[in-house]
Amino acid sequence: MSSTSTAKPRFDWTQAEVKALFDLPFMDLMFRAQTIHRENFAPNQVQVSTLLSIKTGACPEDCKYCPQSGHYNTELEKEKLMEVEKVLAEAALAKEKGASRFCMGAAWKHPSEKDFPYVLEMIKGVKSLGLESCVTLGTLNDEQAKRLSDVGLDYYNHNLDTSAEFYDSIITTRTYQDRLDTLSRVRGSGIKLCCGGIMGMGEEQKDRVGLLRQLSHMQPHPESVPINMLVKVEGTPMENVEDLDTFEFIRTIAVARILMPKSHVRLSAGRQEMNEQTQALCFMAGANSIFYGEKLLTTGNPEADKDMALFANLGIQPEQREAHSDEAVAEAIAAQAVKQEESKLFYEASV
Repeated sequence: MSSTSTAKPRFDWTQAEVKALFDLPFMDLMFRAQTIHRENFAPNQVQVSTLLSIKTGACPEDCKYCPQSGHYNTELEKEKLMEVEKVLAEAALAKEKGASRFCMGAAWKHPSEKDFPYVLEMIKGVKSLGLESCVTLGTLNDEQAKRLSDVGLDYYNHNLDTSAEFYDSIITTRTYQDRLDTLSRVRGSGIKLCCGGIMGMGEEQKDRVGLLRQLSHMQPHPESVPINMLVKVEGTPMENVEDLDTFEFIRTIAVARILMPKSHVRLSAGRQEMNEQTQALCFMAGANSIFYGEKLLTTGNPEADKDMALFANLGIQPEQREAHSDEAVAEAIAAQAVKQEESKLFYEASV
């Protein structure tokens, strides 16, 4: 296997080839991943996103890792869909703290026709602030994907979570093919993909190999690939699953970078449990995107100030987008607030 990525990205990685990457000596794997990273990205820039739960809890899905599932007693308080104005205020705050992308997550199997127009207003408002927009809303039909595209949604997050073989032991209320179909609809509508998985759910290395191979066969590759470490939440079936070895997690980051050289690889959930040295090795392995803020939907995350201190120690700068003035931000929030009031965007959201 070549040690460089000067060729175009590949979409035909075999299971044996991906397994061989995992089996490389750790330092060799890190060197190869960092070399490929430097060929495709500014080496000391990391894209920063903020994630907000716009509708929390009572999800009908039975994902065994998720505290938002209505199937488990995690003492998570159910919340209504947030009002548009409040979401935009959170987005403005995220931008002020250095985020370039604002992601909104709703605990739905799929968005209802009653809820969907309000999400569209949120997306338009976030974009008017000069932020990239991202949502995760569950499965989509063709019309919903088109409507998201029409309002200019930048990214749609829909993770595969794990390999096709291990998937049924994690989730039974939505099939692997359901997820692939939604991803195909999103891609077909011209929206960028944010798609990755969760490590440490009790899967074997062959499942991590299978997940990354599946992602690498998407043409084009997902523009954003979140690599999550399981956050074990009391009350979920996975609260006592065995911890994944830290070096194995870092290897997963490195292999993702090699397989998808032009994608942003996101060091996502689970960072709160990682020390600074582990995070630094993940950046060395090719991670160049993070979520920051106090929460990732419903679980903890390192505080923004702590992240900025780590960036300073490592000489990392947040990846920048075109700046908008404070006045433009204020005007955008005010404009969306007026629209919200006029269209009565305050209501009891459906589950």
